[in-house]
Amino acid sequence: TALQGAELIIDALFGAGLARPLDLAARDVLKAAEASGAPIVAVDLPSGLAGDSGRPLAYAPRVQLTVTFHAPKLGHVLEPGRSLCGEVVVADIGLSPAAARTFENGPDLWAALLPWPAKDTHKVERGRLLVVTGPQSATGAARLAARAGLRVGAGLVTLLSPPDAVQVNASQVTAIMVRAFGGDADLQAMADQADALVIGPGAGITDATRLNLQAAARTGVALVVDADALTVFREDPDELFAALDRDDVLTPHVGEFSRVFPGLLDKAPERVSAARTAAAEAGAILVLKGPDTVIAAPDGRAAVNMNGSPWLATAGSGDVLAGLVAGLIAQGMESFEAACAGVWIHAEAARDFGPGLIAEDLPELTPTVLKGLWRARQG
Repeated sequence: TALQGAELIIDALFGAGLARPLDLAARDVLKAAEASGAPIVAVDLPSGLAGDSGRPLAYAPRVQLTVTFHAPKLGHVLEPGRSLCGEVVVADIGLSPAAARTFENGPDLWAALLPWPAKDTHKVERGRLLVVTGPQSATGAARLAARAGLRVGAGLVTLLSPPDAVQVNASQVTAIMVRAFGGDADLQAMADQADALVIGPGAGITDATRLNLQAAARTGVALVVDADALTVFREDPDELFAALDRDDVLTPHVGEFSRVFPGLLDKAPERVSAARTAAAEAGAILVLKGPDTVIAAPDGRAAVNMNGSPWLATAGSGDVLAGLVAGLIAQGMESFEAACAGVWIHAEAARDFGPGLIAEDLPELTPTVLKGLWRARQG
């Protein structure tokens, strides 16, 4: 009854240190607050939400505004906590910035490092990107990745195609080149001249995919490994990890992650810890895709993406992401920052388009997102 007629309700019952479910009395009060229709402002976190995982401890209310202190916590950025917190405002309480860890992925992390061309830049200086295609019946995914790499700025993009797929690929592209390769030795020779290479989309879960990845890894090219090129190592993930360098990027969705890192998501307290552990184990950058995509580096750096879009739940969107990341790496961007930027640009393009989005739209939406970043840079 005390909540009747309230115009604003402040939830300051418990903060980030809560480690047990709310008792019935507290739960009843908070449920009544939600039912009242009045806006709720949470102090630190909605009561009952675990600050280190973003998971309710049985129950936590959905609030309109959360005011936290010094820096965001994992509970503010990982789902379902992110949705329960509403708008999050971080209040400065005078602690040293060095004491904070950044968990939010956005332009502040990487915009200054985006590889814009100068007036006299040549296309070769903007990077050579290769994308390995699958057989004749499975070429579309690689073309999506290649188109995304071209749109994000890579100067020269080439589809490396099995001989039986050259004609179908060549009939579908214009600015993107197509070259046939006859096996892993051919691929290795071609990859040795490139800056970045995408392998996995539509590649097939075959020995050829495994050998092609290992061949590319013997060169200096930075790899973006997705889809079939992850799953093909499910029986021996260590074989994959042994081939990787610290500038390589793995881009699994949850299913692929569980195949390459079995049991890790179940054992980890939350997705950020799982991604950090996986990145360290693989010795490469790890992009754990989802509504709160996590980007982690072997050195422990991690970022959680905040502009995720439900419209990305469509076939082929992950292939586009692989191409965006690889296209930025090809232009000289460091792999962790390129992965963060690619994830954000990918989601921002989807948010701008909205309902009806299909993967083919995403590369064509990328220039609008880039133009916004360019204008912000110009001030």
